[in-house]
Amino acid sequence: MPTLDKVTVDLMVVLGTTTMPIHQVLRLSRGAIIELDATEADEVKVLANNLPVASGVVLVDRNRIAVEVKQMLPRSPGTR
Repeated sequence: MPTLDKVTVDLMVVLGTTTMPIHQVLRLSRGAIIELDATEADEVKVLANNLPVASGVVLVDRNRIAVEVKQMLPRSPGTR
């Protein structure tokens, strides 16, 4: 499949979310801790080009972090 070798997909894993006022965001510095609405045991969402495609769990092995996909999400109508 040489034609797929050049396709670029942006992958993003969402661990959790939070809401904060812009003045707090502007005061963030290196090493700041942002509390999320999730725990380490919660499932994460996997997004491809900003579209949800899967859910999974975070795995930590020494200094490596990975995501194990547990479920592929159904495509929404109208997406290819």
